Amino acid sequence: MSFDYDLFVIGGGSGGVRAARVAAAGGAKVALAEEDRYGGTCVIRGCVPKKLMVFASEYSGMVEDAQAYGWDIQAGEFNWDSFKGKLHAELDRLEGIYRNILKNNGVETFDLRAKVADAHTVELADGTKKTAKHILLAMGGRPVWPDMPGSELGISSNEIFHLDKLPEDILIIGGGYIACEFAGIMNGLGVKTTQYYRGAQILRGFDEEARGLVAEEMRQRGVDLHCGTNILEMRKEGEKIWVKATNGEERLFDQVMFATGRTPNTENMGLEEVGVSLGRKGQIEVDEYSQTGVPSIYAIGDVTDRVNLTPVAIREGMAFVETVFKGNPTPVDHELIPTAIFTQPEMGTIGMSEEDARDQEPIEVYATSFKPMQQAFAGRAERVLMKLIVSQATRKVLGCHIVAPGAGEMIQLAGIAVKMGATKEDFDRTVAVHPTMSEELVTMKEPVRTA
Repeated sequence: MSFDYDLFVIGGGSGGVRAARVAAAGGAKVALAEEDRYGGTCVIRGCVPKKLMVFASEYSGMVEDAQAYGWDIQAGEFNWDSFKGKLHAELDRLEGIYRNILKNNGVETFDLRAKVADAHTVELADGTKKTAKHILLAMGGRPVWPDMPGSELGISSNEIFHLDKLPEDILIIGGGYIACEFAGIMNGLGVKTTQYYRGAQILRGFDEEARGLVAEEMRQRGVDLHCGTNILEMRKEGEKIWVKATNGEERLFDQVMFATGRTPNTENMGLEEVGVSLGRKGQIEVDEYSQTGVPSIYAIGDVTDRVNLTPVAIREGMAFVETVFKGNPTPVDHELIPTAIFTQPEMGTIGMSEEDARDQEPIEVYATSFKPMQQAFAGRAERVLMKLIVSQATRKVLGCHIVAPGAGEMIQLAGIAVKMGATKEDFDRTVAVHPTMSEELVTMKEPVRTA
């Protein structure tokens, strides 16, 4: 049987574009359909614009720090319009790069929604049908919208980049990394920021000591963080949004942002009808090679809800091409992935939390918390954390957790050692770089506790 294409990719995010480009560069005839903007969540409404907003928000404290170091400079006003214009120009530039990557590699693109019609057929929104030997699903995910009275008055992380003006005050609902990152961003930009989270502590799933320090520092910096608190209803009251919380409070806010989770984009895609199995959260179920229950259909990225990170989706896309087009079956390695969350302060992490590790085996915990030189000299009270979780039996470092300015940069490099299976003694043999915060990772000699 002959097909229109060797590969048809649904989704123009980082994973889908990488798979399409590499397959096409290897000689395959490839097409890709994207109903929205090329670049996906990361480039258009996630990692990139968020990190640029983090950078913008961090300047608010730099003038005071510079004055403490002897600079005669004064604070000015943050101009949202100026920043937003430059931000969206940058996103347009990046989208253009993604489009050109596909064009230059001979990938045919369709700016249309697509769904699966059968094991080898994709149907576009205009009714056109295209056949392919292989179909790759890379539709990503989207924010979850709560089911409650007045929820339509709120926004999500998708809309926050498009605000006409910055609100005077904002309520952020959620306790995951997206909620906490935007709480830091809005607070840093001068917005009075309140955060409600229904759980006992933010950043569930991360190391307890690390997330506790992040929560403490967020409060120190001015975020009005309430754990054990959710909202019951919302309504419009003049120009404000009235919110009733589970703690009995009734308050007015200019803006309410929901950051209460994300869900895979699998609705109305024709997947179950053709035999592709979906999990409880709507995620596409795949094997270690990203293959679904339909042999010709594969899926990568957030739509599979495995590890929802852009570099992971790219790795999955590359492994798919190796497996399907290069005859080199390549399972995806989801173990020991370094991760950064751009809260303020940042957290970098790889491996197991103290809590998970002690449930698995006897461990030693090496940790130190201190005021770093740069901030202490400027009179700031902020603290950082360096922490290693070590197996008593093998001496391997099972986890590394950093809460500090630049933690994302540090964990990338520390992650190499942990991924290689470095022991505590390997860390100890490494000479410290002085004076740095990260030198503490190689100078902690005695465990603070065992478990």
